[in-house]
Amino acid sequence: MRIRVRPNAFVPVVVLVAALLLPATSYFSVNAQQTEAANVEVKIDNFSFGPAAITVKAGTTVTWINRDDIPHTVVADDKLFKSKVLDTDEKFSYTFSKPGTYPYFCSVHPKMTGKVVVQ
Repeated sequence: MRIRVRPNAFVPVVVLVAALLLPATSYFSVNAQQTEAANVEVKIDNFSFGPAAITVKAGTTVTWINRDDIPHTVVADDKLFKSKVLDTDEKFSYTFSKPGTYPYFCSVHPKMTGKVVVQ
């Protein structure tokens, strides 16, 4: 007895496998981009915050990294957030959940100022 297989019998199987694999790949790559977009870094160096003013969406986490050779802090004008004294290469993060303007400064060097605008 001879079994005959139609040439296009495997097409549905290939399409099914592709359909199962492609959405997962797309899902993870889109989420990775969204995660990166929801995190912003501000560098502390040479007695300044860089960039000094940033605009982000609500839900964004901002991380300040001290790249200077001396200690600094990150303190909101309204005391909503306040870091400990950050030595070289130490970090402080805060997640902004509500829209608004959040000015901040270094309590060790009050002339150092910055601003986060949350949309």
